[in-house]
Amino acid sequence: MNPTFLQTPIDYLKGVGPNRADMLRTELGIHTFQDLIHLFPHRYIDRTRYYKVSELQQTNAEVQIIGKITHLKMVEGKGRRLVATFKDDTGQMELVWFRGHKWIKESIKLNVPYVIFGKTNYYSGKYSMPHPEMEPLAEHEKSLRSAMQPVYPSTEKLTNKGITNKVINGLMQTLFLEAKNHLFESLSKPIISELKLMPKNEAIFNIHFPQSQAKLSRAQYRLKFEELFYIQLQLARKNMAHKSKIKGYPFEKVGPIFTDFYNNHLPFELTGAQKRVLKEIRADLGSNAQMNRLLQGDVGSGKTIVALLSMLIALDNGFQACLMAPTAILAVQHYNGLLELCKNLNTSISLLQGSTKTSERKIIHENLENGSLSILIGTHALLEDKVKFKNLGLAIIDEQHRFGVKQRSKLWHKNEYPPHVLVMTATPIPRTLAMTVYGDLDVSVIDELPPGRKSIKTVHRYDANRLKVFAFIRDEIKKGRQVYIVYPLIQESEAMDYKDLMDGYESISREFPKPNYQISIVHGQMKPADKDYEMERFVKGETQIMVATTVIEVGVNVPNASVMIIESAERFGLSQLHQLRGRVGRGAEQSYCILMTSFKLSSDSKTRLETMTRTNDGFEIAEVDLKLRGPGDIMGTQQSGVLNLKIADIIRDNDILKIARNEAWKVLKDDPTLLKEENRIIKFVYTQLMKFKNIWSFIS
Repeated sequence: MNPTFLQTPIDYLKGVGPNRADMLRTELGIHTFQDLIHLFPHRYIDRTRYYKVSELQQTNAEVQIIGKITHLKMVEGKGRRLVATFKDDTGQMELVWFRGHKWIKESIKLNVPYVIFGKTNYYSGKYSMPHPEMEPLAEHEKSLRSAMQPVYPSTEKLTNKGITNKVINGLMQTLFLEAKNHLFESLSKPIISELKLMPKNEAIFNIHFPQSQAKLSRAQYRLKFEELFYIQLQLARKNMAHKSKIKGYPFEKVGPIFTDFYNNHLPFELTGAQKRVLKEIRADLGSNAQMNRLLQGDVGSGKTIVALLSMLIALDNGFQACLMAPTAILAVQHYNGLLELCKNLNTSISLLQGSTKTSERKIIHENLENGSLSILIGTHALLEDKVKFKNLGLAIIDEQHRFGVKQRSKLWHKNEYPPHVLVMTATPIPRTLAMTVYGDLDVSVIDELPPGRKSIKTVHRYDANRLKVFAFIRDEIKKGRQVYIVYPLIQESEAMDYKDLMDGYESISREFPKPNYQISIVHGQMKPADKDYEMERFVKGETQIMVATTVIEVGVNVPNASVMIIESAERFGLSQLHQLRGRVGRGAEQSYCILMTSFKLSSDSKTRLETMTRTNDGFEIAEVDLKLRGPGDIMGTQQSGVLNLKIADIIRDNDILKIARNEAWKVLKDDPTLLKEENRIIKFVYTQLMKFKNIWSFIS
């Protein structure tokens, strides 16, 4: 399309005018001709068939019929109505209008062929159609309107202001008649012929005025492919540019620190998956490019040991390493775990968080700058300007979706060259989403659990079974085990959640009285020091039961805890349920997760609970979660912009996504700078796309 013509403000389209233009801008985000042409219908009414009056059924379906109006009359009584007799060659029916009588009476011509469309009613042996859409047959045959009628996204305000679907359809026709000479192709000939794609102008035409079901289907495929192709191209180019432009420090050797630890102090044999991932990381660290890798592994799959081994490679090459966690609890846990693992190595490790005393901070800052401190673990405190490394070679970020892009880039600028980056997450990201949102990262997956880990048994129980659940808790505590009881925390109603938690705590205290039982309680409104104290008691085994809100979702590691009870489980999302379940099953004993709910459950809640009891596979759970919640919700706000899709749906169109990804990589592997003649059009569209940011404001 001619970009300048399509950037014309919507106010200048015939039939729009200033008031309509304002409504279209505020309600649908339509500012230009381009925006209107990319307002894609979200469903279609099939008008491929013309019914006869004798074929009508009592289905209340939308049908269209060709016939003539032979008679018009006003019927008085309860609510005046205008009634027309409508006939075709097989029978007759009534058309009824309850308002707008004067205008309709004046505009209808008797005994002229009309096409009528609408829902039929059947009453006392007669069919009628209230407020039909009507068009003289001669005009119907001339108009652009296709047999498949598009239904466009709309809002209540638009409808109330008379901007109906019919009006939008009319504007689309007007625009099309003007724009058809401004359409140009936006994919290369090789891609179009290889995938047998419909040409661009034909696809845009058929998305708005489909000539048949088959053509509509091809048009949708073409436009979905194109949208996903340019997103994948963008991600693939980012990935390639990253590797070619952003030089990293090559870690050329695996030296004595790594070898000593691996041969003499590794507490257990690595799984095949851990070895494979370590190999991928070593290959990245050894190259001249900066590593930018996402490490996914389900709860308990052993990501921490892989992180430590990666840090030891940095140390062997004379560099420092850091690990950043989203919460103080998690940072302290990483610190204690790594301290224990490294106790026989000649390495120095420190912890830096918001609550670190000024005197300690000073020492940490000095040791970082003179290089005597090798590994720094911490929270957001690592990002402060005061924190300067002598030579940071590797930055590891845990649960990265909790950090924004800006925060991550701060770590990058701690050095002349950016450090290698390893991003870890225990939230399995569905493959579909990883391909789209993290397409610029290389992805490693630890997909097996360490040997000796037993699968957690998950059951769903209703509140009425509570006494049996209490009896089960007593049995487990007798065996020397510990128990979590978690209450939901939903920000909007913290007061209510707090009450739920305190009520729960009181009833648990009655069931499990002192001195036989000791209970810890942890929630978001406590001071950090009190929280840490209560956590510490549970970790040391001084308390048998931990009553908590979701603050324990990430990273608390108590191998002796074998039971996780989740209260009001229907109020949690799937990934949260899976994260909480992962707090148990860390020792060699059989662990259990009990999902408690009321009897009133929505169908989504039932699906979530059924999924949890059926599988422990985080990736399968993530796929179900994606289907239930949609991609925007899962990514959180900072990433959802990537998925602001106009026509494609990354869940339903997963197959197209894979093809688009392959094509994008194929094009770039053959022609990284898009300089070949055949890719000239792709280069042009891509350049414009980067300028406009929104994919459809230029794919045209």
